[in-house]
Amino acid sequence: MLLEVFNLSGDSLRVRFGPAGRPPSFKGPIVELPVFLRNEGLDALEYQAVRGVRISEDTAKRLGHVAKECDVLLSLHAPYAINLSSAKKETIEASKERLVASLQAAYWMGAHVVVFHPGYYGKYTPEEALGLCIAALKEVRERAKSLGIQGVLLGPETTGKLSQVGSLEEIIKMCEEVEDTVPVIDWAHIHSREQGLFRSKEDYLRITNIIEERLGHGIVKSLHCHFTKVEYGKKGELRHHPLEAEGYGPPFEPLAELIVEHGYSFTIISESPLLDVDAIRMKSILESIRSTIKQR
Repeated sequence: MLLEVFNLSGDSLRVRFGPAGRPPSFKGPIVELPVFLRNEGLDALEYQAVRGVRISEDTAKRLGHVAKECDVLLSLHAPYAINLSSAKKETIEASKERLVASLQAAYWMGAHVVVFHPGYYGKYTPEEALGLCIAALKEVRERAKSLGIQGVLLGPETTGKLSQVGSLEEIIKMCEEVEDTVPVIDWAHIHSREQGLFRSKEDYLRITNIIEERLGHGIVKSLHCHFTKVEYGKKGELRHHPLEAEGYGPPFEPLAELIVEHGYSFTIISESPLLDVDAIRMKSILESIRSTIKQR
């Protein structure tokens, strides 16, 4: 592989951008995707195991090797079929196994975090559902330790539907209670859940301030994030839209300003229908804002 074309900086403390999975224009094997992304100027990839953890150890290790050579930071999104607050014990047990399998695959490929949706309220109160999730996550962490899985964080994600466990408060509480657990902030999900929360830089700042107050500066400085524009209804998220779609939020520019002004080193995963195209667009917006601020 001709790595000299990539102009690698080796700087881990920068804002990284990349897609949630394979871009539509990429047709090769998954192990070649980091090269494709690096040639686009992107440096992050969230591997999608949302339909099940099916990657082999050999393929995962090869993907991790290529990603490291290309300076593309890997994360892994665990299966959607996870519900740690189910009323059925067998569902919780199966969910824990899926999370452990996700941690194992992430460990093989050198991904730094496993992103997942914790569960649903169902028949439980929010407090009861949260308690079930925390108990299950502690068991997952112990199981992973027993298998020798190290260096991979659990990343409960803020969720977009009012039926789901995953408010900002609930995600922070999980991170406070379970070791090696960090929040994954899906800005579109918070926007949907809170019925159009983000309009200004100050709206974003309120969220980062809460995270910093509860979990510390080190956590907020290097947040793993998802971003897309989103359509929502009374029950929360409905569907994603491209970054340039009119009439939908949240706006990216105020978040980019906040990142630049505070020196954050977020990883921003594009969940737009235009995956890599909008990842490139967000990177361009942030770089333009950084240039403008430097000239002031």
